[in-house]
Amino acid sequence: MFRTGLPRHSFHDAHRVMTGRLSISVGQYSTAGVKPENQDFHGMLLPVGDDLVTKGIAVAIADGISTSKLGATAAQTAVKSFLSDYYCTSGAWSVQNSGQRVIAATNSWMYAQNRQAGPLTDETREAGMICTLTTLVLKSRSAHIFHVGDGQVARIVGSGLEVLTEPHRVSAGGGQTYLARAMGVNRHVEIDYRQVPVQPGDLFLLTTDGVSEALTASQIARIVGESRSLDDAAMVLCEAAREAGSTDNLTAQIVRIEELPSGDVADLVGGQGALPPAPHLEAGQTFEGYRILRRLYGGARSHVYLARDTVGGRKVVIKVPSTEHGEDAGQMAALLLEEWVMRRVSHQNLLSAPPETNRPRGFVYSVAAYVAGQTLDEWMHDNPEPDLATVRDIVRQIASGLLALHRKEMVHRDLRPQNVMIDADGTVTIIDFGSVEVAGLEEIAPGTAGEAAFAGTVQFSAPEVYRGAGASAKSDIYSLGVIAYRLVTGELPYGPRVANATTVTAQGKLKYRSIADKVPDFPAWMDAAIARACAIDPAKRYDELSEFTYDLAHPNNSLVADSRPLMERGSARDWRLIALVLAVALALSILTRPDVGLFLAHPIEHSAQENAR
Repeated sequence: MFRTGLPRHSFHDAHRVMTGRLSISVGQYSTAGVKPENQDFHGMLLPVGDDLVTKGIAVAIADGISTSKLGATAAQTAVKSFLSDYYCTSGAWSVQNSGQRVIAATNSWMYAQNRQAGPLTDETREAGMICTLTTLVLKSRSAHIFHVGDGQVARIVGSGLEVLTEPHRVSAGGGQTYLARAMGVNRHVEIDYRQVPVQPGDLFLLTTDGVSEALTASQIARIVGESRSLDDAAMVLCEAAREAGSTDNLTAQIVRIEELPSGDVADLVGGQGALPPAPHLEAGQTFEGYRILRRLYGGARSHVYLARDTVGGRKVVIKVPSTEHGEDAGQMAALLLEEWVMRRVSHQNLLSAPPETNRPRGFVYSVAAYVAGQTLDEWMHDNPEPDLATVRDIVRQIASGLLALHRKEMVHRDLRPQNVMIDADGTVTIIDFGSVEVAGLEEIAPGTAGEAAFAGTVQFSAPEVYRGAGASAKSDIYSLGVIAYRLVTGELPYGPRVANATTVTAQGKLKYRSIADKVPDFPAWMDAAIARACAIDPAKRYDELSEFTYDLAHPNNSLVADSRPLMERGSARDWRLIALVLAVALALSILTRPDVGLFLAHPIEHSAQENAR
């Protein structure tokens, strides 16, 4: 068994884990049963610090296949890898993303080890590392289940079980079955994932197939209900399975939810959320170890100041809430989480936070590194006609910063020229993370990031957010496309009233205004790339930022051909010329018809003949 960071406490002989926000009791037992070797492996890990909130508690169980000499090694590898590597993933990632990536990586490693002796066959599998793996992650008010093989996760409900996994077994006839999925067999492994809400008192049971296949649901529920402790219950389950005729290894883990966190922003920010909002500051004032130099910005949501750390002399930017939002809990959380985001991303095109100090805070505010330069909005006013190389470079740098956010499962949601800085060397920095949506944090406190429709700025926010849809990475791509359009034209691709179109029908009537109509000789292939980036329908946008930046620098002829409907292609001058050519062609066609020529030559005679008829 692998148990890290788990102090042993006496709680009716079970292991009660108190986190301060999440409290569980655990009982575990494993035995070889009638076999000479125990190839099962199980364990749990309780992290400390922020990981306890952002990653949760992980429980795992694995079963090495009996035909493999390395089954025990495989099971131990699978469990230990999950319990250690899961906590090495970003705290910003969702549980699903973190768990699936870790399991996939472990499977790839095990598969590579098994393939060293050549392709896997029935004979070589006997010397390979192959096992099942089933894990349970408890985070905030949810349980997350990952499952490969024939282990089982069930919730005890009254006198029965609510089975939450399906055995990956295939019938071979004659009552025989074999594993359809297992770790280490194929290069890619298919992982079942499920998320279920939890409440205090819930009992979760993880078992290997030796237990789950030998006992009925009612037997399991009765044994757990009658046992003095969870440890006793786990042991009795395994012994009862052996007495029932099980010939396999036997392992059981029982987890009881004792207490749950509140599921709101207090779980994320802790005691800082109870602090009073920082006051408005004045130049020359000393505030919490910083000397205020001057105010940089004042708005409805916040006030921003340039300051100098009195200890190290570093220039920083301090953001405090505005008076209007000083008592708004959501606004306070956004301010605290903005710094949380900055401390978990590191990229040359993203605003960073200065090194943390040990000074305690008495107020709610955020601290960021100081970026010398001007906003992109100011830069565009100073450079109304940038060359194409500069446009590409600015867009590429913004895309690079966004990609770093997206890889952390973060969506900026408020990308606009005012939130992009550019210094004297042309280096671009994305700032203002107050509206960033973080997948991992949304699992802890849903709605922390606020509604997408109110997160960004009207002219640069994606149309889907005004229909009530959530923002996504493609929403950021839309915003970047609009910025690219604005860099070139100084205008917006759909005009200033795009936010008024809040239905699918209304948005379907919006028409992209070709850059070629505004900027003579602008490359059609660049226009097409920008049009795709800021397409109204998210499904028609680029899937990846790298695709957009590549098409901005390399002509994509297929994109040019398919980017717009026929009537929208070409400039007004082009269509006037085409119309003139068609008119001349039509006139020539009429004049050269034989019957028309005859009528023009003898109009009176022709009319008389008609009358005679």
